[in-house]
Amino acid sequence: MTMNNMAKLGSIAALILVMAPPAVAKNEPPELVTCDSSIGTIALIEGSNAGWTEWNLNSPRPLLNQLALQSGCFTPRSPASQEPADFLVTAIAGTQEEIDQSMEVAKGAATEALLRSGAASSVLGRVPFAGSVLGMFGGFGGKKKTFAAGLQVVSPATGQTVAAGKGAVSKSQIKFKKAQYSWAADAAGASGYNSNKDGRKLAEAFIIAFNQVVSQRELIEAAAVSAPAPEAEEPRAVVAIDTVMRSGAAADANEVRSLRAGTELNPTGNREGLFIEVADNYGTTGWVSVEDLQ
Repeated sequence: MTMNNMAKLGSIAALILVMAPPAVAKNEPPELVTCDSSIGTIALIEGSNAGWTEWNLNSPRPLLNQLALQSGCFTPRSPASQEPADFLVTAIAGTQEEIDQSMEVAKGAATEALLRSGAASSVLGRVPFAGSVLGMFGGFGGKKKTFAAGLQVVSPATGQTVAAGKGAVSKSQIKFKKAQYSWAADAAGASGYNSNKDGRKLAEAFIIAFNQVVSQRELIEAAAVSAPAPEAEEPRAVVAIDTVMRSGAAADANEVRSLRAGTELNPTGNREGLFIEVADNYGTTGWVSVEDLQ
């Protein structure tokens, strides 16, 4: 890796530190972040670490959909929509060690994605301050049973991780039964997590992870803007029978090369009568009768 790239990686790592949310005071319950506008549509995916099943809990998808809607930060993709989601969000849950390991991998992938996409410099130029908080990936200690949850945001355009967040709770701080936390009770209730202590702890862990993901909004948006536009698929023509490529659009034109059935050709867009101009994978150009193509 060049010194320039190493410097960029260091800057990106610093930026991830900067944009991690401020540490919540001990014993202070988290509040759900809010956004003036949606970052984009999301499709939720259950990861391989589905710890909720071990705790006899349901999928966190309804919970996360509620958090997205209540915060206004993301728009859950409608199953009826013909448009793909802007981002894929993978949810995982498990022991603190399992989630720590997964999140470290996600953090590294996000850093590499920003470097490769060229988004790092554009985001770094807009950050007016520095910080030193990496609580989103830090240890949570304690001897009590810890419920850990993680979220990983992936850009479908590049397949790269662009943000990640983690929460771990050994003792729930959110008072789900109080009116001021009705938003948390509604979100937890969507997945049936509001009925027992384990569910409420996991719900709080996902709320923390969600807040951390949203705190990286600039990273997510910059990576999305810098993602290359999908290339239009080249039209292909497949030879149906053994035939020949000719130098002109006529049955008696000189033979350029023979073509076996199944050969794939690239049409150039030129056509004369029953003949189209094509190019093979070696760059040879000629004319083939459409009657000889699939």
